[in-house]
This record gives sequence, structure tokens and C-alpha cells, in this order.
Amino acid sequence: MTTSTRRGVLRGTVLGSIAIAAALAACSKKEEAAPQAASAAQAAAPATAASGALKVAFVYVGPVGDGGWSYAHDNARKALEKELGDKVKTTYVESVPESADAERVFRDLVAQGNTLVFGTSFGYMEPMLKVAADNKAVRFEHATGYKTLDNLRTYDSRTYEGAYMAGVVAGGMTKSNVIGVVGSIPIPEVIRNIDSYTLGAQSVNPKVKVRVVWVNEWFNPPKETEGAQSLIDGGADVLLQNTDSSAVLQTAEKNGKYAFGWDSDMTHYGPKAHLASAAINWTPYYIQAAKDAIDGTWKTGKSWWGVKEGAIDLVSISDKVPADLKARVDKVKAGLKDGSFSIWKGPIKDNTGKEVLKDGQVADDAFLGGIKFFVAGVDAPVPGAK
Repeated sequence: MTTSTRRGVLRGTVLGSIAIAAALAACSKKEEAAPQAASAAQAAAPATAASGALKVAFVYVGPVGDGGWSYAHDNARKALEKELGDKVKTTYVESVPESADAERVFRDLVAQGNTLVFGTSFGYMEPMLKVAADNKAVRFEHATGYKTLDNLRTYDSRTYEGAYMAGVVAGGMTKSNVIGVVGSIPIPEVIRNIDSYTLGAQSVNPKVKVRVVWVNEWFNPPKETEGAQSLIDGGADVLLQNTDSSAVLQTAEKNGKYAFGWDSDMTHYGPKAHLASAAINWTPYYIQAAKDAIDGTWKTGKSWWGVKEGAIDLVSISDKVPADLKARVDKVKAGLKDGSFSIWKGPIKDNTGKEVLKDGQVADDAFLGGIKFFVAGVDAPVPGAK
């Protein structure tokens, strides 16, 4: 999400490198050799392979079976194949650390002839910039990044909109007036989601307090479980996470508490605990990006899609949620879709009492992209804040 965003942690483990090597070897057997570097004129032409199919590659920071972030991206990859049929040929590499390994993976995928490459994690930004600069005939798409080149653009989902809607439900479902969040990395994206969750809950229940536990990783089910349990032990009875696995929902299920799915529909991981899932739908963007590349209209830029574009939604709302809360969510959703409702509209204060948005002031994307404070109601300091 603009400058703010995600997956900035190194995961350069030996096991990860071995897995990548194996995956790349498998890809190499399927793909033909890469063409030599194209001229600037060729770079501006439609990016299709000799066979007529656009070769599209995806690089994931986690396993496709994580049930969350990478799972959502891979579902969209499959939907892209279904929508465009023989016009595209896709491949992917999963569990790629945000390290030197990433650059090797991107270079290998280019060498295999892929001319549209998606890197789905913030920590891929610098490796992608290097590889894109050396391969002008290839289009690169970086999820959650903020740096662009003529052949590299960025895209993201407004996950904070899903967090706000989840907060509306949480505010009405809590009995203790304490709700919790298991946070991954304290970067603006995650802070913004926690804040939006809080604002949503307060819109229904001004008494709500939000507690936060950080695990400092995107995907670590044992740590996520420990974080969720500590929040429950501290009195939280409704949990949200900004991590990639279903561990938080499963922990809530075991403890008889409520929780939400994140990034994907996680209902089946904890059906009794599940209240709803803030699910990302990358499909519309991936289809549009591929069409742009095929017809030669692809150009650099920045995209940040939300409810309006069908990129984020609160799905599978449980029957346990009262009708009036569902109606509130529907009203918010409709307002986000037609532009009549703004989540970040003043007056809003941070949790030190400082006014961050004046009465009636609506935050722009530059403001949202740089959020480094917790709003009033979050019972925690921002790590590293002075």
C-alpha cells in the first residue's frame, strides 16, 4: 500500500534456498530458453511469447497453502488462467525469501521467457528494481511497493477497508470491550490496518479498547498462536490478525472466542470462532494487467484498489452476527463503493491525544501511506516511536 507496506523482513534460510532451487529447476524443465535482450522499440510492443501466449510469472513470499496472503495471490493466478485461457501461460515460485535469493528467482524467470512478472511482497522491491533495469522488454509488477521504473509499476489492495468493516462487527460482538490484534511488522500498512479496525469498532462501541501483540514475522504459526493466546489471556474476546496463517482464528476456536479470517476466506479453519473474513481479491487487477500487456497498453504507475474496484471485501459473515451489524457493514461497503463514505475523516486523534485529522478533514493517500501512529483506543505504543 503505497510507501507504507508489507513484507520487509528477510527470510533467507538454507531450507528456503533449497526449496527455491528445487522449484526453479522444475520451472526450467517446463519453460523454453529466454530470448536475448530486446531493443527499446521491442519493449514497447505487446508482450507475448512466440507461441502467442503471454508468459506470466508470480513470486510468492510464503507457501501457496498458507490460507492467507500467498493463497489469495495464487487463487487469482488460477482465475487469470481461467479467464484468458490460451492467451496466457503462468508459472509461480513459492516461499521465496526477501533476500538475494529473490533477485536470482526474478532473473531466472526472465531467462525462461516470462515477459510479465509479479513480485507479491514488499521486500522484493530492490531486487525487482535491479532486474527490471536490466530487462527493459519485460513488464514487472510489484505488490505493495512504492518505487517504479518505465517497466515496473506497483499495485496493492486497500486492506484497511476490510479491517474497518471487521472492526464494525468486532465492536458489536465483544462482551469484554477488549479486542485484540496479532500484528506482523510495525510498518505503516499494518499500523493503518490496526487503526482502521479500531475506528470501525469505535463506530459501534466507543468503549472498545484494542490491544496489540507483535510477532515480527509475516508467517510463523507458532508465534501467531502464542500472540493470540496472550491476547485472550489478557481479556480480548475478539481477535484480528495482520499475519498470513490461520493460527489466530484456530486459537480463538480452541478458546471459545471470536476471530476473523485475513486475506482469504478462513471460515473452515475455525467455524465456531469465525465472524467474517477480510478477503483480498487480486483477480480483477491480474486480469487487467495481463490484458494491458497483451494489447500493448501496459504502462508504469501505481494502483491501490479497494472495495470500489472489487479488490477487498468482508466475506462469509457468520449467522452469529446480528442483522443490525450486518446492515452497518453493508452501509459502509456501499459508501466505500460509491465514494460517499470515508473511513479516515476527522476529527481523529492519536492515542496520545494529538489531533491528526481536523473535523471534516479527509485523509488523502499520501497521509494514509505514511501512518506511523495508533489512534485513540489502541492500548499500546507504536514500536520504535519516540
